[in-house]
Amino acid sequence: MTDSDPTPRDTEPPPSTVFFSYSREDQARAIPIIGLIQDAGFPTWWDGLLEGGERFSKSTENALDRAKAVVVLWSKTSVQSHWVRDEATRGRDRGILIPLSLDGSEPPLGFGQFQVINLAQSRMDSSDTEILRMLRAIAASHRSVLNMPVAPKKQGPKMSRRFAIGGGLTVTAAAAGAGGFAVWNTDIFGGTATRNSVAVLPFDNLSGDPEQRYFSDGLTSEIRSYLSRNALLEIVGQTSSNQFRERNRDPKSIANELKVSFLLDGNVQRIGDAVKIAVELTNGKTGRTKWSNIFERQLSDIFAVQSEIATAVAAALSSAMEDTSSGKAALQIGGTKSLTAFDAYLRGRDLFEAHIDEDSERAALAKFDQAIAIDPDYAAARALRSRNLAVIANQYATANDRKALYDEAVNEAVSATKNAPTFAPAFAALGYALFYGRLDAKAARAPYERAYELAKNDVDVLSRYAVYCARTGRFIAAETAINRAAVLDPLNPSMFKSAGNIKYAAKAYNDAIGFARKALALNPQRSTLHGDIGNAYFMLGEWSKAQAEFDLESNSLLALPGKAIIAQKQGDRKTAQTALSALIAEHGDNALYQQAQIFAQWGEFEQAFAALDKAYAVSDSGLVYLLNDPLLDPIRQDPRYNSLLRQLKFV
Repeated sequence: MTDSDPTPRDTEPPPSTVFFSYSREDQARAIPIIGLIQDAGFPTWWDGLLEGGERFSKSTENALDRAKAVVVLWSKTSVQSHWVRDEATRGRDRGILIPLSLDGSEPPLGFGQFQVINLAQSRMDSSDTEILRMLRAIAASHRSVLNMPVAPKKQGPKMSRRFAIGGGLTVTAAAAGAGGFAVWNTDIFGGTATRNSVAVLPFDNLSGDPEQRYFSDGLTSEIRSYLSRNALLEIVGQTSSNQFRERNRDPKSIANELKVSFLLDGNVQRIGDAVKIAVELTNGKTGRTKWSNIFERQLSDIFAVQSEIATAVAAALSSAMEDTSSGKAALQIGGTKSLTAFDAYLRGRDLFEAHIDEDSERAALAKFDQAIAIDPDYAAARALRSRNLAVIANQYATANDRKALYDEAVNEAVSATKNAPTFAPAFAALGYALFYGRLDAKAARAPYERAYELAKNDVDVLSRYAVYCARTGRFIAAETAINRAAVLDPLNPSMFKSAGNIKYAAKAYNDAIGFARKALALNPQRSTLHGDIGNAYFMLGEWSKAQAEFDLESNSLLALPGKAIIAQKQGDRKTAQTALSALIAEHGDNALYQQAQIFAQWGEFEQAFAALDKAYAVSDSGLVYLLNDPLLDPIRQDPRYNSLLRQLKFV
């Protein structure tokens, strides 16, 4: 035992959780990066630990199998390495790949879809932006939040073997501030597993065609939706359940992390006009199977088998489920009897949930159009088409097209509510289109309330209702709804982002920062979160911290206003004006509301109201923030402000 190795030799070190892959030619530059990962408390495996430099061994296989993150260092040499590519492929296929670029090299073919952290200009210390991105991504893979310790004094380049294998974790919990939540725990919103809590894991696609995954995912979602209708069951949301698609954890640990008593798992094999579905219900406490069955049907019977599975699961849990023996009851609320329409809807939903770009959004729209053309009464397709139209209007449309798109979204949602008067997503879609599209806060309340009444277990409906309540100043209702949504979907970063936005609107800025940090821990690449944190720091008067967050923000619609406001506050008018000009050049009239925020903070009140009036004229959905946006506080007492609130039916 040496001075640098205080661990007794008869103590088994904790298993490595980060697998570090690199080219041997890059080792001298890789070692400092490995050291930074270990300084942050993550036990790391790298091939320098192998006796005699043996590259391929059982040790390598074991380390890859148990890794929670595979960090790959791409360089001009490593992109040519078959070893590095093989290890990167393992990380990619398990969904735990964290790619770095040592010299700006692009990753090889097959890895270009991942956002690479570029270390070419990095200072290689824990204060460097790119190093922090890497460490946050590693922390997220461990379902933890980064809490960097004070950097240790450098002892030279040599690392002890035992330290390299298993430094103790320093990823810890921290308090959220005035709200009193321990924000780093995944059970932040409280609650333990109830007797009838179930997570429906994504069913495996055994059809032999990867393109058929949309069908197995869609079927999983439909069964989850069926079960959610049962008020006696608590069904975990889709995002959290999908974290365990690879099944690389045992059932007991998955159930423990999701805080559920049961797991519903299965697989789908679609061959021609036939479908075979194997389903298994597992006790999360014991890991033992409680119930299982295999359903072999013609595709024409797919709707009946969804209901049959849901009923059997509920029966296995000794829960009352409504009678689904009749043909009418076997139809999912808002659903269809047409297999062709159902298939088009599933394909559209798969594209919509991917949220890739405008082309994919419009491709989704075409699929919903196809489903509705086949079955005009298909409420689920109409509701999702309404949301699809609203996304296109909000994110991609010009001011001239936006009103027409939102009007179409409203009409589509109205049709959905008429076709299925008890289908909660239809009412939520209508509330959204009326609020964000028509800018009518009052008209949106009734459909939002109806959606909330109908869907106490629908995470998406709950979260959208919560945000609406916050925007209209009903913070108790907002927190009640978002707490419920987060309990049902504890690994979904959107829940924590929404919770942070609610706290920000309520002027609880420290709490807002804590929730946004949790969302970042779950998804370090998600845009807008650094901007949310920057806004909260600005309101706390911590301008340097706010500036650092805006520098990290990839969404310029949040980053540029923050930079413009802070530069002006610091007396740097030139930088402030440059940021404003960049905002206008990049976003034009789609950033009128953000321009108003800047002018209000600059003290240029006439320009602020001119921007707000123009925003209203072009239906800028940013106006939904108007009631309690603290960045507009400087102009809040002006009578024109209250007049605008009345126009939007806030008062």
